[in-house]
Amino acid sequence: QLQFVESGGGLVQPGGSLRLSCEASGFTLDRETIAWFRQVPGKEREGISCISGPDMITRYADSVKGRFTISRDNAKNTVYLQMNSLKPEDTAVYTCALDWRPYPDCTLLMGRYEVWGQGTQVIVSS
Repeated sequence: QLQFVESGGGLVQPGGSLRLSCEASGFTLDRETIAWFRQVPGKEREGISCISGPDMITRYADSVKGRFTISRDNAKNTVYLQMNSLKPEDTAVYTCALDWRPYPDCTLLMGRYEVWGQGTQVIVSS
């Protein structure tokens, strides 16, 4: 069965850092497009970062640009999201997602992604 499993969430103080991991199960990462999304109850899901397969081109939402870094390690079948300088407004459930198509670039549009993880909770609070 194809799935993603996220980990690394938790409680952190403002200004702190966390690294989220998304491990693929039932398939191996190669040239697929991967993205991270987040959602707060009562608000729309937000695409925050993506990374392409062939050339590992990355994109970031303005809300996280300069603070978050997406990366992938195909040998470990894992995608990462390094989050620095965390703010209370970063509090959300973070989810990774997969698009099978090996585009040289990537998109933050939800409709492009087909395999979704269950999410990991991040709380930024004093």
